[in-house]
Amino acid sequence: MIIDQESDQSIHRNYIVNTMIKTDIKPNIDSPFNLKVYLQEKKEIVEKALDDSLPIEKPEKIYEAMRYSLLAGGKRLRPILCLAVAELLGQTEDVAMPTACALEMIHTMSLIHDDLPAMDNDDYRRGRLTNHKVYGEDIAILAGDGLLAYAFEFVAIKTSCIPSERIVKVLAILGKAVGANGLVGGQVLDLECEGKADVTADTLSFIHRRKTGALLEACVSSGAVLAGASEDDLARLSVYAQNIGLAFQIVDDILDVTATSEELGKTAGKDISAQKATYPRIWGLDTSRQKAEELIKNAIAQLDIYGDKAQPLRAIAEYIINRKN
Repeated sequence: MIIDQESDQSIHRNYIVNTMIKTDIKPNIDSPFNLKVYLQEKKEIVEKALDDSLPIEKPEKIYEAMRYSLLAGGKRLRPILCLAVAELLGQTEDVAMPTACALEMIHTMSLIHDDLPAMDNDDYRRGRLTNHKVYGEDIAILAGDGLLAYAFEFVAIKTSCIPSERIVKVLAILGKAVGANGLVGGQVLDLECEGKADVTADTLSFIHRRKTGALLEACVSSGAVLAGASEDDLARLSVYAQNIGLAFQIVDDILDVTATSEELGKTAGKDISAQKATYPRIWGLDTSRQKAEELIKNAIAQLDIYGDKAQPLRAIAEYIINRKN
């Protein structure tokens, strides 16, 4: 089913909510692992680390703008993924935390810039006004730039107790994820495809493996590198990350059509109004959900070798397919 713009606008939400996203992937209720508790505990630790990482200095305005978005809440999924992988492979939380914080700084930069009028032109993020609506476009751009630069500085200065070559490798992973072959390149292609009716699923996947997936893969790969992972571990975990990254974007596209602005914490239906290529637009809702399920199943299969130690990563994958915002 191909959904064109006109039919997109006429879709009734009640019908969609009643017929969409019924998934075969359900949380494992027989497992003693409690993802909700795990995520909450990790989130509180990450929130404290982020708050401590960026004190206000002079000029105060730019630090306030950086902190406004960095400390705006959210799931903190990216830093939690980094911590979970590092711990899976035997590394301590303290060693991985600077990189985990840096990943959230980079993610926050991408959100600030993505919301700008020159990009997605959005007024709300995580339930409150976007950075440029509060501080102006000029300061918002600089706040994003400041967070990006500080992310690399923070990893280099704050990471300790591991060989320096691992730190250098992590910095390279972060640079690639955010650059022209990663997030930036994906965003460029995404903008170029707006309003085009002939965007294929392959092109869309190419975009989102960079725009969304590259940073998620960096979260997993950097956590593994900090733990001294073998090449086999890196290969398996990279496949896991690539699959959850693309599934994450497919679910995002579905939610943009099916969820309310209140549920999302940002403006719903933005993809439709911007005439963006999305998975529901190309495949329809049912097939989009099926494709996301297949990706998550493949991701979870990569973790079999780790046994129960990988339960947090399995549960995070299940959470991605079942999330509501």
